[in-house]
Amino acid sequence: MNKDQVKGAVKDVAGKVQSKAGEMTGSTDQQAKGMAKQAEGKTQKTVGNAKETVKSKIDKI
Repeated sequence: MNKDQVKGAVKDVAGKVQSKAGEMTGSTDQQAKGMAKQAEGKTQKTVGNAKETVKSKIDKI
């Protein structure tokens, strides 16, 4: 696991929490910010996954 995978997972969870908090308080602004943070986290995690895939292919050579 690399830092992008970890940071991406953390941002994803934080975004879910922020979005849910916005939903509970009726704040559409917080919901939107949470959803954006989730998307950013998922993207970063995907980048980390790609890096791991490339690294494992190189290690096999």
